[in-house]
Amino acid sequence: MQKHRKFIGDKRFYLMVLGVALPIMIQNGITNFVSLLDNIMVGQVGTEQMSGVAIVNQLIFIYNLCIFGGVSGAGIFTAQYFGQGNQEGVRNTFRFKLWIGVILTALAIAVLFGAHEPLIRLYLTGDQGSQDMNATLGYGISYLKVMLFGLPAFMVGQIYASTLRESGETMLPMKAGIIAVFVNLVFNYILIYGKFGAPRLGVAGAAAATVLSRYVEMAIVVICTHSDKQKYPFTEHLYRTVKVPAALTKQIIIKGTPLMLNETLWAGGMALLMQCYSVRGLNVVAAMNISNTISNLFNVVFIALGDSVAIIVGQLLGAGKMEAARDTDTKLITFSVAICVVIGALMALVSPAFPRLYNTTEEVRHMAAVFIVEVAVFMPVNAFLHASYFTLRSGGKTIITFLFDSVFIWVASVPVAFVLSRFTGLSIYAIYFCVMSVDLIKCIIGFVLVKKGVWLQNIVVE
Repeated sequence: MQKHRKFIGDKRFYLMVLGVALPIMIQNGITNFVSLLDNIMVGQVGTEQMSGVAIVNQLIFIYNLCIFGGVSGAGIFTAQYFGQGNQEGVRNTFRFKLWIGVILTALAIAVLFGAHEPLIRLYLTGDQGSQDMNATLGYGISYLKVMLFGLPAFMVGQIYASTLRESGETMLPMKAGIIAVFVNLVFNYILIYGKFGAPRLGVAGAAAATVLSRYVEMAIVVICTHSDKQKYPFTEHLYRTVKVPAALTKQIIIKGTPLMLNETLWAGGMALLMQCYSVRGLNVVAAMNISNTISNLFNVVFIALGDSVAIIVGQLLGAGKMEAARDTDTKLITFSVAICVVIGALMALVSPAFPRLYNTTEEVRHMAAVFIVEVAVFMPVNAFLHASYFTLRSGGKTIITFLFDSVFIWVASVPVAFVLSRFTGLSIYAIYFCVMSVDLIKCIIGFVLVKKGVWLQNIVVE
């Protein structure tokens, strides 16, 4: 019985976990559900439009994860400063996030605007006709040029939302996210199809709706946060200076740079994996887009529970409660994996029906259905990996997470995908399964590192 208690918490434990995880889950779930509807709307227009948008979103995904990595590096300190009750420490980590966000956004806009065509063409390979590829390229460029206007709003929104979550406030980002995604949904319908007298803009309309929703989300989070200084004390004199103490800057750079590089290289690795798969034709790009869309909706469960590990365990470490941190972490990982066994089964059940919502060929629909089942099989594995990653990160072990996450994808997953896609006659289904199977090695590494407790440390102790 005692052994079971090591892995299973009491009712109060799960209420506490769900109190943190559910708002994140709901926000991400609604965001991904509306992205799913957005994707279906574009998919109803045609396969080339859907493929062009999917390629551009893969490129913007790299930027999104750069921002996530940039704010997360400082966020390790935010969670521990908050656990310590140090509001000035929280302010300084916010200011650091602001600097890194502005630099990354300026670089992203410069690269994506200046080199959009060659970047999109990397995915236009395979045996499809040149007419289809040129159409896909044109739709991709139209979508990207509008999406660039939303990057600054996304950056500011992420800085505020991450600081609020690390300070234990998950409701406000959730509410802002819910409102924003409904704005996105309504304007998608109006601008993609030209409803209520609006012009029919197709993929450019989808991009415009997304940009508008980003600014709505940013405005809500910023205004509400600064309107209640008692509830959010870190906002007091927040912009009195944008200077960050040199000692803290050095600490965040040492701990945070591997994390930012990790997110950037991981996203780049994922983009390169998609490029390897695209060698087998544009139909693969379209099918992967459909599969990834439904996967993202189901993945919100283990992503939110991973975020909960970072927040709950990070605060316990900052308060110096090492045994409580270890015990809580074990129960959180067990809970995440168990839940994702059920979620994976549900995802496999919807695999035949979901691709039929798209206006595309039977070949693409069948391909997408098989990809969905393959992803569903590996969902418990991904849950364990995600929770292990955030466990190591909560204790500031960012060099280890860098090796564990992005270095692994570049030295293991990408080479496997590259070789199998170009030099073998394996089907795309077998290639996809083999690449995901490589992550089982990471599971063993993650298990050993978490069990050894290398992450049990307070990095903000005075």
